[in-house]
Amino acid sequence: MSYVFINDSSQTSVPLLQACIDGDLPFAKRLLETGCDPNIRDNRGRTGLHLAAARGNVDICWFLHKFGADLLATDYQGNTALHLCGHVDTIQFLVSNGLKIDICNHNGSTPLVLAKRRGVNKDAIRLLEGLEEQEVKGFNRGAHSKLETMQMAESESAMESHSLLNPNLQNSEGVLSSFRTTWQEFVEDLGFWRVLLLLVVIALLSLGIAYYVSGVLPFSASQLELVH
Repeated sequence: MSYVFINDSSQTSVPLLQACIDGDLPFAKRLLETGCDPNIRDNRGRTGLHLAAARGNVDICWFLHKFGADLLATDYQGNTALHLCGHVDTIQFLVSNGLKIDICNHNGSTPLVLAKRRGVNKDAIRLLEGLEEQEVKGFNRGAHSKLETMQMAESESAMESHSLLNPNLQNSEGVLSSFRTTWQEFVEDLGFWRVLLLLVVIALLSLGIAYYVSGVLPFSASQLELVH
């Protein structure tokens, strides 16, 4: 079987590329299985993936990818396979396997711009527009997250500077925080009622020691009269 490039001025000796143009899946598969280079190019720098994608031959695109075709390969104009694509299923295949929708060729054109220029079907245009919008939103979310991270870092830096300028404040806050933590752990270990009972016992012992030392019973009748 002879293969001739469409719209090319010369014939080619590379049958895989013409099989991609013609959508000849069995022949393309046989060539790939026998060791044909999946990244071989024509005289415009187009790979088989470019040619298959341009004609919506998604099955051939899949087999090319399976046998190692470079999805990021560009032709001599900087076009990826997505720049030449105008079919919904092929666009979905390329994007799902990592091709970016906003990548520009050497003229600064995205796949969406070229698709509109070629006048491809409306479904493909809407899909490209939706994918481009999602990518822009994702970029904005990423930029917003980076801004929040920077703001948090600046706030932490300001707090650290404030602490360095006020070491006494930092030390007092550290002591209070340590005391609160120790007290909370103590209460949790013993239990609230045990701690309360312990405080009552300590209070009674304090009163007993005071009476033993002074010989005066706290809150006795004579003291109350004296106060009165």
